[in-house]
Amino acid sequence: MAKRKNPLQPFLDQVPKPLKNRYVLVLIAFFAWMVFIDKHDILTQIRLQRTVNKMHQDKELYKAKIEEAKQDRLDLEVNKEKFAREQYYMKKRGEDVFIIEETEE
Repeated sequence: MAKRKNPLQPFLDQVPKPLKNRYVLVLIAFFAWMVFIDKHDILTQIRLQRTVNKMHQDKELYKAKIEEAKQDRLDLEVNKEKFAREQYYMKKRGEDVFIIEETEE
């Protein structure tokens, strides 16, 4: 009986010997699974870490805005008249108000 020749034999001959080992193939498959396919793959972890970093930056920004709002509230409590004049252009009777707007060039 004639031995049948495998049509993929030329390709298999070009594959390095360590890649023909079944344990190496299993390890490669495992790492590929962990990097690309698994629920907790590396790409997802990188995206999650970027999101966490963005949230930490946002947290610092909002802390600064809160401090600014607290300072504005204290200024309002101390000098209500100044706030009303600057923000709402209010005036007393018989008083003229001139609004001067600065333009940036």
